[in-house]
Amino acid sequence: MTIRLVPLGAGQDVGRSCIVVTIGGKNIMFDCGMHMGFNDERRFPDFSYISKTAEFTEVLDAVIISHFHLDHCGALPHFTEMCGYDGPIYMTHPTKAICPILLEDYRKIAVEKKGETNFFTSDMIKQCMKKVTPISLHQTIQVDADIEIKAYYAGHVLGAAMFYVRVGEESVVYTGDYNMTPDRHLGSAWIDKVRPDVLITESTYGTTIRDSKRSRERDFLKKVHACVLKGGKVLIPVFALGRAQELCILIDAYWERMGLKVPIYFSAGLTERATQYYKLFINWTNQKIKSTFVERNMFEFKHIEPWDRQFVSNKGAMVLFATPGMLHQGTSLEVFKKWAPDPINMVVLPGFCVAGTIGHQVLQGRKLIEIDRFTKVEVNLQVRNLSFSAHADAKGIMQLIRHCEPRNVVLVHGERQAMEFLKSKIVNEFGIECYNPPNGVTISIPTSHTMSAKISSAYLKTLLAQTSSSLSSSSSSSFSS
Repeated sequence: MTIRLVPLGAGQDVGRSCIVVTIGGKNIMFDCGMHMGFNDERRFPDFSYISKTAEFTEVLDAVIISHFHLDHCGALPHFTEMCGYDGPIYMTHPTKAICPILLEDYRKIAVEKKGETNFFTSDMIKQCMKKVTPISLHQTIQVDADIEIKAYYAGHVLGAAMFYVRVGEESVVYTGDYNMTPDRHLGSAWIDKVRPDVLITESTYGTTIRDSKRSRERDFLKKVHACVLKGGKVLIPVFALGRAQELCILIDAYWERMGLKVPIYFSAGLTERATQYYKLFINWTNQKIKSTFVERNMFEFKHIEPWDRQFVSNKGAMVLFATPGMLHQGTSLEVFKKWAPDPINMVVLPGFCVAGTIGHQVLQGRKLIEIDRFTKVEVNLQVRNLSFSAHADAKGIMQLIRHCEPRNVVLVHGERQAMEFLKSKIVNEFGIECYNPPNGVTISIPTSHTMSAKISSAYLKTLLAQTSSSLSSSSSSSFSS
């Protein structure tokens, strides 16, 4: 038997996650994301790989979304409402609740601010989400007579899940994005020892082994404090849910402890909604949040206030958490353009930035960045890349493989060089096959299973007696000759 797999996105790349797997004669799409580095047709996966005649519902048996980040769910309304897919879609309850809000925010920027056409509408987002079947942690869902899926906790962001899929005797685990280290508001990823035929794992930080979380937190607070003491402005680009809450908990407690009066702001108006989501889905947070939530809501911040666009030109020090996290559009980009020319200011990029985004160019050390054909920005401010990204590092990926015991590993959601390094480590340490296909390239992975059969003890005795008799006859005839 053979499992076939083709990445339509995230193959030797980060962004536009979309992996199509054929297992036991069934076709399953894992994630349906958009690429933040493109503003043309390359933004979405090339769905013609699935069907040249757009018969997607007939070809695909299910679509599974791992979490609400747009590089994993951003193309879903396009696929269902504009391409016509009308089959089963699965995601966790928090993902289903948060997805439409992030999709609508992105749509507003793309259509209403940038004037893009041929983009999904607000109504399309609503119609798309009506087609989604939510799944709970550790719940097993029977998609049809053959396909069985189960969700496991992935950490990373609220509602993120790994998915175990079984068809007959063959099985696959798709990790999506995951974090093997607990943080201030979420636990670490966990899965049963399922021993799948294929483990499809992200490899964003495949060559990185991070230092301790505590030292990174100290470094972050020290750099922010030093900048505001000199009167500088600190821009921290984040996505509205996830690292934003992690860093807000950290900095709010530090401001309280140090008695600082420098204003801290959060853009996007999602702080109130974020609190509602964490309250609604409290079981997805870590034990400390759960145990203290009734007495003290850790997401109600004493020192963090809503951002107003007029504050951008205010004099004096301030800290701003602004969305989105890769500086590719929205408030974070608008503020960056204003603050970038002044060397007293600082930008702290706490997560991964996809190639093609402004954030990626900033991290590359570019001193003059072309925002669009009309705008160029001189970059003189201090740039700090302090990784608070909630992805597994190389150690965490190896830890998952060791626990999960797959027969084969496929690396996705990473850059090619990092994948090659990690691939050699996996092959050497575990002695199993490891693949890292580029986008649009199909790989075939052979599978084999031991089949068990039950027979009665009486029949087994008869077989043994016949075998013994046959061996005796053969031995006698050999001796006489």
